[in-house]
Amino acid sequence: MHSSVYDTAHTIADAMLAGPPDPGGVAARMAAVLGDAPPWLHDVARDAIARFGARWAAVEPGDLTRLVAEAPGFVAAWRSDSPPAIVRILPRPAVQRPLPAALGALDLPQWATPGDLADWLGVAVPDLEWLADRWRVAARGSETPLHHYTYVAHDKRSGGCRLVEIPKGRLREAQRRILHGLLDRVPPHDAAHGFRKGRGIVSFAAPHADRAVVIRFDLADFFASVSAAKVHALFDTLGYPVEVVRTLTALCTNRVPSARLLAPDLRDRFDWIGRQRYRERHLPQGAPTSPALANLSAFRFDMRLAALARSLDATYTRYADDLAFSGGAVLTRATEWMTVRVAAIALEEGFALQLRKTRVMRRGVRQRLAGVVVNRHPNLARDEFDTLKAILTNCVRHGPASQNRDAHPDFRAHLAGRVAHATMLNAARGMKLQAIFDGIAWDAGDSGA
Repeated sequence: MHSSVYDTAHTIADAMLAGPPDPGGVAARMAAVLGDAPPWLHDVARDAIARFGARWAAVEPGDLTRLVAEAPGFVAAWRSDSPPAIVRILPRPAVQRPLPAALGALDLPQWATPGDLADWLGVAVPDLEWLADRWRVAARGSETPLHHYTYVAHDKRSGGCRLVEIPKGRLREAQRRILHGLLDRVPPHDAAHGFRKGRGIVSFAAPHADRAVVIRFDLADFFASVSAAKVHALFDTLGYPVEVVRTLTALCTNRVPSARLLAPDLRDRFDWIGRQRYRERHLPQGAPTSPALANLSAFRFDMRLAALARSLDATYTRYADDLAFSGGAVLTRATEWMTVRVAAIALEEGFALQLRKTRVMRRGVRQRLAGVVVNRHPNLARDEFDTLKAILTNCVRHGPASQNRDAHPDFRAHLAGRVAHATMLNAARGMKLQAIFDGIAWDAGDSGA
């Protein structure tokens, strides 16, 4: 589209959106910016309202700009001896829309413009634009001082690679403010147990205790699968104006530079699909906002899977990328059909299952979810207890440094966390482990690598 054509169509579109979607008013605003009222204005107004009227306040200006520029009347006028000319500008007002009824009780920050968001974050508007990568630095080069992320690759125990995208200081601080000031106030679906205060692995696994069959699924590349479009839709649902939605989306998503993906340490770690996923804007694993945004962006996914579970007299919960279903005779008979349905729903919602990690666990085998055994009640697996007991015993006998094979920076805190987790699942076993832990002699240098 020629720039002058686009600019004219864009200005007309802004004027159309500067008021409610009634045909006379829309046509009048178009006439005001053109200083003329040719007949084709009414045709464009009717077409725009028919296509976008139901969501007028949330319409992307680019969508309406294309409608104007491709309208037969506009095209004919542009090719005439007197093409449309702008004589004044009617900007779209920046107004935060009311929340949907289901979210109406939420107390959310009010940001009518990116400037309001910048003031709330405590940064200047140019700095906000830089943090939101308005200059598209992220797509160029690799890890220069102007880039907002550093990248660390970790091998997964199950195979493959996890790319951790770590935001630098100023962006990380802005993301933390958005997390605590906005996202923490928006509840995810009740089936979501990861990254939530008062929820965790035990609450995720407990509803599946003492069931005839437990089925576990795993999502591939959970964070990277949440696209910028989903994040944009979430912020739009919260009622923010288009420019604020765009800025929030840009602050909370990232695209990995191609040069970084092709660097020696990453070149052979991802297939073509994986590289393409990281090249597009997505939730970066490592950003403070990503866990909450992933939960909220998966709301419809959780809702559909919960409905599927109810249709089979079953229970559904999710912990990050781990999905769990459990039930009785109805689910037992429908396991194959349900696996196909879960895979289909995942694809429709932008996710994909790692089918090789799917497990159908009937009552006669050990039923395990996220390390928790649920055959009778949530419990610590015996092999995990034995392994942790052996590590703690060797720490007492040979010193903690001898057992820190994975070079944990704070090995003491790591072991304390594992003991606390074991105690939460099985108090008696946890007390035995705690007694051994208390007998470890910690020197100043033993907590690190």
